[in-house]
Order: sequence, then C-alpha cells, then structure tokens
Amino acid sequence: MFGGVGLLSIVIATGSAQAQAATAPAAGESATIGNAGSDIVVTGTRIKRPDLESNSPLTAVSSAEIEYQGATTVEGVLNRLPQFTAAENENVSNGSDGTSKVNLRNLGSNRVLVLIDGKRMLPQQAVNLNFVPSALVERIDVMTGGASAVYGSDALSGVVNFVLRSNLDGIRLDAQTSFAQHENNNQAMRSIVSGAGYALAPRLVADGGKQDVNFAAGKNFADGRGNITVFAGYRHFDPVLQSSRDVSSCGLNQADDAGTALVCGGSSNTPYGTWVPLAGPNQSVTLTNSRDGSRTWVPYNNSYAYNYSPTNYFQRSDNRVTAGGFGKFEIAPAATVYGSFMYMRDHTFSQAAPSALFLGNTYEVPCNTPLASASQLTALCGAAAGTSQMQPTMIGYRMAVAPRRDDLRYNDYRYTVGVRGDLGSGFSYDVSYLRSIVRYAETYLNNVDLVKSQRALDVVNVNGTPTCRSVVDGSDPNCIPVNVFMANGVTPQQARYMFTPSNTGSRNTQEVISGTLSGDLGKLGIQSPWANHGLGIALGFEHRRETLNFWADAIAQQGGATNSDGVITVNEGYGEIEVPILADLPFAHALTINGGARYSAYHNEQKSTGFSSNYNVWTYKGELDWEPVVGARLRASYNHAIRAPNITELFAAQSVGNVAAQDPCSGATPKASAQVCALTGVTPQQYGLVISCPADTCSALGGGNRALKPETGDTWTAGIVLTPKQIRRLSLSVDYYHIKVKDYINSIDPSLIISQCTDTQDPYYCGLFKRDPRSGAIFGTNGYIVSTTLNTGYLKTSGIDVNADYTFNIGKAGKVNLNLVGTYVIEQVSQPLPGLGSYDCKGLFGYTCGQPNPAWRHVLRTTWTTPDNINVSLAWRNIGGTQLSSLSSNPALSGSATSIVNRRISAYNYFDLTMVADVTKDVQVRMGVNNLLDKDPPVIAAGILSSFGNGNTYPGVYDALGRTIFFGTTLKF
Repeated sequence: MFGGVGLLSIVIATGSAQAQAATAPAAGESATIGNAGSDIVVTGTRIKRPDLESNSPLTAVSSAEIEYQGATTVEGVLNRLPQFTAAENENVSNGSDGTSKVNLRNLGSNRVLVLIDGKRMLPQQAVNLNFVPSALVERIDVMTGGASAVYGSDALSGVVNFVLRSNLDGIRLDAQTSFAQHENNNQAMRSIVSGAGYALAPRLVADGGKQDVNFAAGKNFADGRGNITVFAGYRHFDPVLQSSRDVSSCGLNQADDAGTALVCGGSSNTPYGTWVPLAGPNQSVTLTNSRDGSRTWVPYNNSYAYNYSPTNYFQRSDNRVTAGGFGKFEIAPAATVYGSFMYMRDHTFSQAAPSALFLGNTYEVPCNTPLASASQLTALCGAAAGTSQMQPTMIGYRMAVAPRRDDLRYNDYRYTVGVRGDLGSGFSYDVSYLRSIVRYAETYLNNVDLVKSQRALDVVNVNGTPTCRSVVDGSDPNCIPVNVFMANGVTPQQARYMFTPSNTGSRNTQEVISGTLSGDLGKLGIQSPWANHGLGIALGFEHRRETLNFWADAIAQQGGATNSDGVITVNEGYGEIEVPILADLPFAHALTINGGARYSAYHNEQKSTGFSSNYNVWTYKGELDWEPVVGARLRASYNHAIRAPNITELFAAQSVGNVAAQDPCSGATPKASAQVCALTGVTPQQYGLVISCPADTCSALGGGNRALKPETGDTWTAGIVLTPKQIRRLSLSVDYYHIKVKDYINSIDPSLIISQCTDTQDPYYCGLFKRDPRSGAIFGTNGYIVSTTLNTGYLKTSGIDVNADYTFNIGKAGKVNLNLVGTYVIEQVSQPLPGLGSYDCKGLFGYTCGQPNPAWRHVLRTTWTTPDNINVSLAWRNIGGTQLSSLSSNPALSGSATSIVNRRISAYNYFDLTMVADVTKDVQVRMGVNNLLDKDPPVIAAGILSSFGNGNTYPGVYDALGRTIFFGTTLKF
C-alpha cells in the first residue's frame, strides 16, 4: 500500500493545512470578520517573531476542513488524521465518563497536552474536548513529539493547540444539522441474528440527528485599540440504539475455540435466572430456571444467554451549552490588558442493558424460603432444605424492566486575565493568570442495590404470605420479596424496589500563574555577522496548582467507588534561545539552531491521609533548521520531555470494574490445564467447575499508586520541507519521528496478564489473579485481575509523516487543490514490565493491542473551486488492514485465544463528498455526505474487543452508523 500510493499519498494535511514551509499557517494569524486585528499564536515556542517557522513536525487543520467534514465535535476532526487513534468519544456508552479526548501517536490521551490559544485548557486529568465549540475554531495546530521544555508536563506525544476566533468585528451565526442514514443489508449478520431467534435491525434507518447552533459577535473600539467578542452555542445529539444496526443487534461470541464462525452470544445474567450455589450438593454447578415458568432448575447452556445489545447506545444522547467572551484593551504599547471567560454545560446519558442480580456477587438465601419449590431447596441446600439455614449462592437474574441509565453532567469554567506589551528594544512580555474548574456529577439509574437485593432474597413465611425478614424485624418496612425462582418471575414492582440511584461527583481545579519575557536581541545588535536576524530569547516562570476532590454516596460505594482527593503543585523556570547563524550564503540560505530547558519542582499531597512527596526534573530540547537553497528546508529536533503522574493516577482509590477478557480456566473443559490453573488460584475441587465470565466480561482491580514517579520521553525528528519556486503553490514535508517513553504510567492489560500466565507460567503474572475463594471466578467483587497503576516498562513508536498541498488552475473552470496527510508507522512497541518481554502492535488489533494499529493511514482531499466561489470537495480516507494480535509470533502476544473469522480486518476506504458555496460575501451554505457508499464497519466478536470497542466493532475508528448527511450555513453581518 505504501509503495502503491507513492510519496504523495504519504503526505497531506487536511483542509487548507500546509506543510510547515514559509507559507504555512503555523505562525499565521487568526482569521477575523471585519477589520479587527489579530494576535500571533505560535505553537511550539515562546519566542515571539512573526516569521518564525516550526522546527518540529506540525500539521495545521483549518476551519475550512471542519466545514468540509460537517463536524460538530473537534475530536472527530482530529481522529480522521492518521496521527491519532480514537479515545473517549460520543460512541462510547457503557462505562463512559461523558468526556471526549484525543490520543496522539497511540501513546494514550494522557500524553498529549491540549491548549487553547497557547495556554492549558482544563486540568490535565479532566481534559474534555466537548469544551471547545467547533464553530469557534480558526485552526488546530498539531505538533508531534515532546514539548515539555516549552509547555511543561504532559506533552510527551505532542501538543494540540486550538486557535479560536477571539477577535471579531461583526456578527457570525453558524447553524448545522446532520443525521445518519443506513441500509441494513449485512446478510451474514442478519443470518446470525435470525438464527438465534432475535429481532433483526430495520432494513432502512435514519437516525442519530445532530444540531449545532453558534453565535459570536465582536466589536472594535477606541480606534482599534480594544475589542470585545462574545459567543454562545447549543448542541444536541439524538441517541442511537445498537438494535438499529446489523453489526450490533446482538452480542457476538465465537462459535468454537478456533473461532471458525460467529454466533449471537450474550450474558448468563438472564431473565430466566441463573444459579451457581457455592455450597451444598450442587456447589459450583451452573443451573437455570426452566423456560416453562415452573419452579424447576435445569442445567444451564448458551441457549439461555441474554442478548444485552439492543438497548445499549451506539451514540449517546447529549445536550451541550457553551458561552463566553474575550476582551483586550491597549492602554499603551507597553501595556495591553486582556482576558477571557469560557463556560460549558454538558449533559449526556449513556445506556446499557437492564440491571440484574449479577453473577459474581454472593447472596445468602434461606433454605426455607417460601418462594422456592421443594426440589429447588433440595438442590440448593441438600439435607438442610426446609430449615432456616442461610445458603451462599451466586445469582444472575436480569430485571427486564428498564435499561440502566448513566446520567453524566459537567459544568466547566475557564477564565484568564493578563497584561502584555512591548518594552522596546525588541523585548516584549506577557504575564497571565488562568483558572479552570471542572464540576462533574453522575447519577446511575435503574441499577440493583446490593443491600436491598439481599433483603428481598431473605424471605420468610408469615401466615402463608412470603415476607421480607427486614419487614418482620422492622429494619426495612418497604422491602418487597423478589421471586427469582422462576423464569420471568420478577415483577416490575419487585425490580423497582431494588433500584436505588447511586451518585458520584468530583471537582477538579487548575490555577496557572505564568510570565514570559521574549526578546529579539538583533535590535541590540546581538546577532551572527553572517545572519539576517538577531538572536531570539524567551525566559519565563510558571506556577501551577491542580486539585481533585471525588466523592461517592453509600450506594456507589457498594459498587467499589470510594472518596479520594489530591493536590499537585509545581513551580517552574524555563528559557529558550533561537540563534540564526548563516543567511544568504551558498548552500546556506538560512541556518538556525534552537535550544530550550525547563526546571520543574513538584509537590504532591493528599490531605485526607497526610501523604506528601516531592521531586525535581529537568526537560530540554535542541533543534536545527537548515535551508541550503530557497524552497528546500531541512529540520531536525531532539526533545527530552516528562509527564508527571496526574492526581487520578496518584490518588484514585482502588476499585473493581469490568474488562473484556476470557478465563481459560472456566467451563467444564477448561482451555488451560489443571496445573496451570492452579497457578492462578484454582483449587483441584474447583477445576472444571469455574464459571465463565459473563458475556466475556471479567473483573479487574484498578486504582492509583502514590509511589509513582514521572515518566520520561525522548523524541527525535528529522525532515525536509519543500516549496519549490519551479512548482508554484506546492508544499511538501516529509518527517521521521521516533518517540520512546520510559517508566510509562499504566496498568498491565488484564488480557496480557491472563495470556502470559497461562502461556508462560510466569509467577509475576500468575500472582495477579485474585480468584473468588468460593467459586474460583475472576469476576464480581471477590474475584478479579489486579491491574492497578504503576511505572511499567517503555513505550516506543516511530514512523514517517508526509504532508503535501498543491493547487493548480484548470482554466476558466477554476482551480483544484490536492491535499493529503498520511502516516506510515514503523513500530508501535510496548514493554509492560522491565525484563519480561516486549511486543510490537504495528499492524495488529484486539486483545492486548486494542484498537487497530494499521501500518498506513491517509486522508486525501481533492477540492475544486469554481470562479463563482463554489467548492466541491471529495475526501478519501484510508485505514490500512490489521491482523488479530493473538496470531502474532511474538510470545508476549500469542496465546490460546485465536480466531479464524476475525483473524484480519481488511483495509477500509471511505469517501466523503461536500459542497460549500459562498452565496454572497456574508452568506455561506454547505452540504455533504460522509461515508458516501454507506460502508459497514468490521464485525468483531465481543471477547476480542478492548480499548473503546463497542457494539461488536471499533466505532471510534470506523464509521459505525453508516452514511452521514449534513447541511449547514454561516451568516456574517
């Protein structure tokens, strides 16, 4: 693929993004309405000089590209670029925290620093790109590689800087609507679904509506020395159910161990009722209530599995309001005061299958409960049947009354105030204060309360009436007995008694006080005798303080959530120097070097425990820029960056949660031997009786680690930028990058723990199994894989980016622009623990490697502009093919888990068509179709999916909803 597309197809940046040549927008000005002046925003340096160019690879995404995509979310725009892998997004439902993030170079969303106009956006542990109104974005700068010497911690993989329209003189109104339209004609999936007796997705659907309306107005005053700009916006997303698409209308499992086919699987937490007694004559035997409604138990098999998919969301509902303003006033050339305020209120719901008495929780059931039949009591309690003895059992009983709803609410604030000015003699300064607050509230609805469910199961006979013991003793007069001893026996009234909303919330804050002095020493005569420019310098300081307070009510704490708090304070000093050495000489039209360093002193504390720690770190960079002839520029850089652990990684309380995994020691005929399973904690008595993780969902213990130390990253880049005079309006850049992150902060993937223990019997990995002592299971509150945060081994990635842009005339028909961005990944290596092996996820997906990591991705946009200012644009998105990671020859990835039907995802090609027309100079209309050919996403078994897999596919990578049609308009006054 790489060779076939050729050099050009490695290259282009989206929209009007340019390679970073002299004409590039990286150091350009924000576009405005009217005559308002604009402020220079340069990404990647603190040195202020209008003609400064980037020495590191930088891609600029213009507002035109956002319009071409019909985008309402900025993370959606960035995820199309091949440098990014999808992170939290609108298509993540079950388990979502309601945020949107970006993942640069597939090194994790926590290793990319997000800025607004060159300043931090929100607290790093609470970054949410929903905060950015897409209609207000003038451009997005994406800089690859470490930038800690310039911006401080968190820029290990790079920087994303949103440059906003903050300086308007006029009124701008932008409105857009879109919806998804799809024909469900995946015959293979429809055959699987109908064969299982489940309802098919409708043949034709039109859903997933999105509306986005934004208003902005600005006014210059005092002869242009001042400006005030205000904005407000409203965005609404309609939810989409998984039942509406073939790919997701049932949860898929592999038909056999070899994965020769896919079948509708599901959960063993069913409306029939599944039982696993933990004592008595049927200890560890999986039973189920008979389908005929009689109070009879029969052996469980997969035909009883519950289809949990239909009620799950494929796209979350969402309502977002944004508002704010920007202002500045020049008192004198030496003092311009400025400030901003931005606000977001976001309210989103995720939705999952109805709640249940979930297998994994142990309940005590009386051996004389009047709700059970005599045969059931004998099967549960043996000789103790009919007595008041309490018998431990696991129960999986689905409350098919209402789906679980996660009500997620954010109120985010960000404001800045500062003063900047020209001190004369080439020096300028900027002193500012930034404060941001993220208030988060979550209410989980229609979920079973573990305390109430135990009360509803502890039932006694009172004058022939089944009655909760808690009613008899007065501890809970409202208790209603729940009939779990027959299929579909739980009434809505019984279920709703057990439902209790749980509530959690948090408050994250960030304060930044910073000051920068920038100078052009050429004004003082300090420059190389062979150069045209003097030395440029920047000196500065920064004080940053971030806090977190998280709380959980009693119901949430039943599920493992606990209160946590923490404070991180850092004081920093930094310097940067730009030295032009040669200019206008043979083989040296320009030669410049750049260097920078930052010293950071950290103090971490947790007031609730009295814990504190301190550490100091250095970061630095060096860059070279050589233009041997006009139109050809060579650049290289080295950055030593750090990422200090954030508050969540340090102080989050440990809790048990769900993970996609399979237990090789479960079932009547386990995949792993008794000897291997014994290493994981399975007793001889349990072997062959361990219950499987329901719906291929096991449990893992996660949480913070106060002993974490900063991770370090070293980035090398080298590239060439061409803007040949012989080919007008052509720009081309080819850049090599190499990033290695040492001691990276992460948890060990549970799938990797399981495969490494069973395949290598390594005692470290086997020691991370904590099986339920009664059942041997690794799901629920008492059985799990230990996957807490720690400083692990290293991450390493390298590759080649090529950005190109070329415009040519086609006579009276107008002009054509070709614009492409592509990335070839050379390696994507992880070492989970020092000395225990590494693996390369390049070209792989699934299990340990997570979302697809293709070797090659590109976006090629071809835009025809007519003399009447009508733009017709066609984008070609290519996502290279990937192979299932467990089929790799690397022993750190290969394992007993395999698949024939999901052994490979073929290369995907999407085409998007857009028309944008300037009706007048003040009126623009646009319409377009994304995924023009309505291509289905790949269909993947649920047990293979991890890392943002949802609905039997990877909806952040592929277009899960089908064809998307949008209409929009922009009015300027």
